Amino acid sequence: QVELVESGGGLVQPGGSLRLSCLASGSVGSITAMGWFRQAPGNGRELVAFIILGSRTTYADSVKGRFTISRDSAKNTVYLQMNSLKPEDTAVYYCYVDQLLRPRRWGQGTQVTVSS
Repeated sequence: QVELVESGGGLVQPGGSLRLSCLASGSVGSITAMGWFRQAPGNGRELVAFIILGSRTTYADSVKGRFTISRDSAKNTVYLQMNSLKPEDTAVYYCYVDQLLRPRRWGQGTQVTVSS
């Protein structure tokens, strides 16, 4: 199985930046997509961004122009660069990976708090 470990979360002031990382280890063959969801208290899990086939990216409208997802295939790592952060970006951010003929795998989550 694939194991995912996220890092890079923390407390940041509005307008600041953070970079999340998600390292995939274990059976990492046949990865078709990696991405990020987030979940704020009292809300459902929301798709933030994903990247497929190494380069095609999709973003939620709420983060377009502020967040950038990228992937280093050699390191089996996906990144989420978050700029111009807003208080409403506060959430637990979860990384996921999709592989051929396998169920989606999730990371444990990393907390992002945007507050002055």
